[in-house]
Amino acid sequence: MIRLAVRCPPEQADLVLAELTVLAPNGVEEERGPGYVEYAIYGGEGELPELGEIDAVVGEGRIEVSSTEIPDDWADRWRDFHKPLLIGERLWLRPSWEPAREGAIDVVVDPGQAFGTGAHPTTRLCLELLLELEAGGEAAGPLTDLGTGSGVLAIAAAKLGWDPVAAYDHEPPALEAAAVNAAANGIELKLERVNLRERLPGLAPTVVANMTAPILRAVAAQLAADGESRGRAIRSLPAVAPDSPPPALPAPRTLVCSGLLPSELDEAAGFFAEAGLGEVERRRDGDWAALLLRRA
Repeated sequence: MIRLAVRCPPEQADLVLAELTVLAPNGVEEERGPGYVEYAIYGGEGELPELGEIDAVVGEGRIEVSSTEIPDDWADRWRDFHKPLLIGERLWLRPSWEPAREGAIDVVVDPGQAFGTGAHPTTRLCLELLLELEAGGEAAGPLTDLGTGSGVLAIAAAKLGWDPVAAYDHEPPALEAAAVNAAANGIELKLERVNLRERLPGLAPTVVANMTAPILRAVAAQLAADGESRGRAIRSLPAVAPDSPPPALPAPRTLVCSGLLPSELDEAAGFFAEAGLGEVERRRDGDWAALLLRRA
């Protein structure tokens, strides 16, 4: 196992992180120190991405790239750092070697190459919002998980009552991990590989998307284009009786999205507004943020 690290000045951190998470969508480790921020990714030899593009993006800001070989027993020792997590007093996220919690909804997700054990702030934010939707009686019918990673959001949604749940990702290791985790939880997911920058699958009325701002922007642009094409089609239809119901609005009706930095919230809310989804709530957890949006 190799640890590939990128160290940069704090003022360059947002720019480096945004670029690095595009190159390594399975997630990054973050460490902050006096005068620096360091991001790291892990993988076997030949599995890690080329980082040359980051130099060009950062421009004059200097970054340091280093690689370190991790001891063979790292996979065993890292268990010490993965502890169960209680979300909203109801969801108990745990690795398989930890016991279930009485009275809580049990979600078992083992750490691996795919991003999303529930411990990352973006995942926690999405889970909190899903719990609130469920408490409001909205956990019914289909749900779509865009950028599913290890499947934790899709699995939790299924356990909260959404059905069926479809989950999409561009990374084969993520889909493999999601399938394993779904089986461990006794959950059936529809899993499919999709490049969300290029096309969207059919979306459910409720969508959760835990991805970086550039990919969320691409999703919003496709939603906006789809809405425009539907609008043109509706305007071309012959006149209908006044008491006829209005045409159905395109999915989704509710969108939970995270993977955003707080500095990206206004921009993200703006490009989803162009797709017809208005901001209902925003929240932060440390250096990360999430939005709840609804179609008017």
